[in-house]
Amino acid sequence: MKELLAIQNKIYEIRGQKVMLDFDLAQMYGVETAQLKRAVRRNEKRFEGEDFMFELTKDEVSRCQIGTLNGGRGSNIKYLPFAFTELGVAMLSSVLRSETAIEVNRGIMRAFVAVRQMITANPMAVRLSVLEKNFAELKQDLEEIFMDYNDINEDTRAQLEAINTTLAELQANPGRKQRPRIGFRMDSDGE
Repeated sequence: MKELLAIQNKIYEIRGQKVMLDFDLAQMYGVETAQLKRAVRRNEKRFEGEDFMFELTKDEVSRCQIGTLNGGRGSNIKYLPFAFTELGVAMLSSVLRSETAIEVNRGIMRAFVAVRQMITANPMAVRLSVLEKNFAELKQDLEEIFMDYNDINEDTRAQLEAINTTLAELQANPGRKQRPRIGFRMDSDGE
């Protein structure tokens, strides 16, 4: 179980695919990375297409924090690593023919299958994707509501300004005619 977990920790998602990198595979197979790359280059036809293997770009290496600089000699990545998909790892077993390679390859294939099963069978992953979708929709709705709210505020402010202006004009106009008072009038005699 520990071996499976150690292998799963070396599976990365790059370009939307689950992959393992050449230096991790070389370490697991007990060979040098250069030796693994030579074997792959000698058998390029077996690895044609990005569904088997592809070479990472400098940007991908830096984004994945794979090529962090270390102090010791020879510890930095000089060449861009190869990324092997599940199919590519399976094909490596036909290129590297040692007993160690075959045993390690079995463990790697089991790890890929376990990762795939966790993704497809895990209801939490499905629920998480539904939650992400709902969150995005809610965020969009809130943005629309706030835009409408701001429009209403602008309209309300304009109306209040118009009312205040009209009231100010009415109060500033003292030359209006006095109206007779309405109501019961008493004479000065008291009758």
